[in-house]
Amino acid sequence: MRRFFVKNLLFVIAVNVLVKPIWVFFIDRGVQVRVGPEAYGTYQALLSLSIIFQMVLDFGISSYNSRTIARDPESLKDVFPSMLSARLVLMGIYMILGYSWGYIFGYRGWELILLVGVLMIQSLNALLAFIRSNVAALHRFKVDGILSVTDRLLMILVCGFLFFYPATAHAFKIQWFVIAQIICYFIAAVTGYIVLRRIAKVHLKFAFHIPTVIKIIKQSMPYALLIFLMSVYNRADSLMIERLCKPNGKEQAGIYAAAFRLLDMVNMFGLMFASMLLPLFGRMLAQRQNVQPIVKLCVNILLPMSLMVAVGAAYYNYDIMHLLYVKTADAYYGVVFAIVMGAFPAYCLMYVYSTLLTANGSLKILNSLALVGVIVNLSLNFYFIPHHKALGGATVALVTQWLMAILFIIYAARVIKLPINIKWTMAHIGYFLLIALLGYVVLQLHINWIVKLCGFGMVCVALMFVFGFVSISAIKKLANKEMDTPTTEGDIH
Repeated sequence: MRRFFVKNLLFVIAVNVLVKPIWVFFIDRGVQVRVGPEAYGTYQALLSLSIIFQMVLDFGISSYNSRTIARDPESLKDVFPSMLSARLVLMGIYMILGYSWGYIFGYRGWELILLVGVLMIQSLNALLAFIRSNVAALHRFKVDGILSVTDRLLMILVCGFLFFYPATAHAFKIQWFVIAQIICYFIAAVTGYIVLRRIAKVHLKFAFHIPTVIKIIKQSMPYALLIFLMSVYNRADSLMIERLCKPNGKEQAGIYAAAFRLLDMVNMFGLMFASMLLPLFGRMLAQRQNVQPIVKLCVNILLPMSLMVAVGAAYYNYDIMHLLYVKTADAYYGVVFAIVMGAFPAYCLMYVYSTLLTANGSLKILNSLALVGVIVNLSLNFYFIPHHKALGGATVALVTQWLMAILFIIYAARVIKLPINIKWTMAHIGYFLLIALLGYVVLQLHINWIVKLCGFGMVCVALMFVFGFVSISAIKKLANKEMDTPTTEGDIH
C-alpha cells in the first residue's frame, strides 16, 4: 500500500510542479501586476466571500462521496445521478445566496457583476471537484492528477495569449481574468465527466428524486458544516481586511493577496496529499489496516519541507517579494509574507491529521474543533485588522492555523489510537532548530541572496536524510518494489 501511495504521489507531484508554478508566478501574479493591487484586492476579497459560502455549494458532497465510493466502488453507478442532481440544485442556491450576501456587505455596480463571475467560477470548480472525487475514490490517482491541472493548463494558454497579444497586453482587465476562468473550468469539468464515463461507465442523467436528494444532503450535513467552518477561519481574513481597513482596504487586501499567493502555491503539495489520503485512509480504516506507516511517511515528507520553506521565507522575505513585485513591494510586503508563510507547516500537518479524522467519520470532533478555530480567528481579526491591517490578518492566520494543527494532531492520536513517539517528535523539533540556525549563518554570507537561498535549501534536504525522515534504503526498496514489506528501522522514523 505504501509503494502504491508513493508511486502515485510522485506522479501527481510531477504533473503539478510542471503546471502550477507557471500559473502562480506568470499568470496569477501577472494579473495582479497588470490590474494593480486595488482591483486585484477587490477580486481577492470577492473570492474569499465566495469560498466562505462553499458550504452551500459543496454541502460536503465531495468528501462524503469520496469516502462512500472508496468503501464501496460498485455503488458509483447508482449514486452518481443523485449526487450530480443534488450538486446542480446546490449550485443554484449558492449563486443566489452569494450574490445576496455580497449586496449586504456593500458591494455595488461592477463589483456585483464581478461577484457573479467569481460565484460561477466556484460553482464550476466544485462540479469538477465532485467529478474528481469519484475518480480518486476509485484510486485512479494518476488520472485525477492530470484532471487537477487541466483548468490551470487551459488558463496558462488563454491568459498567456492575452498577456502577449499586442491588442490586449496593455489593456488587461480583471474582468477578462474572471471570464477566462469560467470558460476553462467549464471545459475542464466536461473533460472530467468524459474521463469518468470511460472509467466507470456512468451516465449523464438527472435523478431529481426528492427523498434521495434530501437523504444525500442530510448525510452530507456534517461535512458541509465542516467545510463552512474551515472556510471561515481560512478565508475570512482577506474579506475582513478589505472591509475593515478604511480608507485603503482594497490596497491592504492586495498586499495580503500578494503574500498569500505564495502560500497557495506551496500548499498545493499538501492538498495533493490530502486528496489522495482521504480515499486511501477511508479504505484502510474500513479494512482495519494500520494507517500509522502512511501517516508517518506523509509527515516525514511534508513537515521538514514546509519548515524549510517557512524558514527560508522568514530570512529572505523582502528579497522574494521585491523579485515578484518590483514596482510595489517594500519591507511591509516582506513582513506580511514572512508571517503568512509561517503557517505553512501547520497547514501540512492539518492535511494529514484532519484528513485522517474525516476518513474515520469523526465529524463531530472535527466540527467542534473547527468552531474553536472560527471563534479564535474572528475574535482576533476584529481587533487586530483595524489596528494592524494586513499584518494583523497575517498574524491571526498564523496563530489560528498552528492552534488548529495541534488540536487535530491531539484528537487524531486519541481517536485512531496512534502511538506516541517522543523520539520522532523531538527529531522534527531538532531539525527545525538546526535549519533556523544554519539559515541565519548562511544569511551572513556576502553573496547573492538567490545563491544563499538555494544553498540553504540543499542543506535542508540533505539534513532530511541525516535525520532519517527520508532514507536511501526506503528509496531502493521503492525502486525494487519492496515497499509493501514490513518497515525496518530507518525507513520511516
